[in-house]
Amino acid sequence: MANQDATAFWLSAPGKGELRQTPLQRADIEAPVEVLTRYSGISRGTEALVFHGRVPVSEQRRMRAPFQEGDFPAPVKYGYSSVGEVVAGPAALKGKTVFCLYPHQDRYVVPASAVHVLPEGTPAERAILAANMETAINGVWDASPLPGERITVIGAGVVGALTAYLCRRIIGTEVQLVDIDPKRQALADALELPFALPANAHADRDLVIHASGHSEGLNTALALAGTEARIIEMSWYGEGSVPVSLGGAFHSQRLTLRASQVGRLPTHQQPRWSFERRLTLALRLLADPALDALISGESSFAALPNVAADIFAPDSGVLCHRIRY
Repeated sequence: MANQDATAFWLSAPGKGELRQTPLQRADIEAPVEVLTRYSGISRGTEALVFHGRVPVSEQRRMRAPFQEGDFPAPVKYGYSSVGEVVAGPAALKGKTVFCLYPHQDRYVVPASAVHVLPEGTPAERAILAANMETAINGVWDASPLPGERITVIGAGVVGALTAYLCRRIIGTEVQLVDIDPKRQALADALELPFALPANAHADRDLVIHASGHSEGLNTALALAGTEARIIEMSWYGEGSVPVSLGGAFHSQRLTLRASQVGRLPTHQQPRWSFERRLTLALRLLADPALDALISGESSFAALPNVAADIFAPDSGVLCHRIRY
């Protein structure tokens, strides 16, 4: 592997990004592979909080990405959804298209163990959703939906839609996707999910999963839950307090509110599952062409510093934005 520079996207200050040259070769890497990036994905959840400098001090260590450089709030190189071609490394991997939890960078060198070959049927263009699918899988594991349950998922972003998509495939379930934006109806239709605005959402649910990232959505979840129902909180709010209405039926209905976070496997899965096995499953599940509906736009890597602020704007309506290299 020749020593050369790569180009990476850095958050130089909260709300401002730039492309920087960065050394490519890492002498301390065991069994290195060099990846030429084809696509990376931006999902507005965690990356929006990072872009705006809203990672709480208490969470800065836990929220580091696998190959992050720099520290929160900035300057920092952050990201976790890269798909590319192995151009150097072990013969078994050379020429393969792989997924890697790597920031936005046009080429990089990582250990062979950090790349995952895409399964047959999952195209590179769609594989950028793998990190989001992992989050959805973990959320479903934490929620433990049962056959026949009435399930509501609040928040029709990428993670919420994928979570509803997975729940819908459990036999007999009645799943409804809820969002405040009526334009999300088109996404729900593409994924064959019943859709409703909060005012029209079904109540008395057995399981409610919240993924909107807003406290109003969590309060809606509490209002829609039936007696002794489970509420799974998948949103991460970053800095600031979150007002939650616990003075209503929360106690009388004996509701359960539990957090789900992708960085830790649920206890009941830990004896048999690893992060690698979960990612392998996520990549396999992305073979469905219907999931292309979650990719709402694309731009070139060179344009990323100019479009980042628009992508991460609160009212942008972006789902997953694909970066083309």
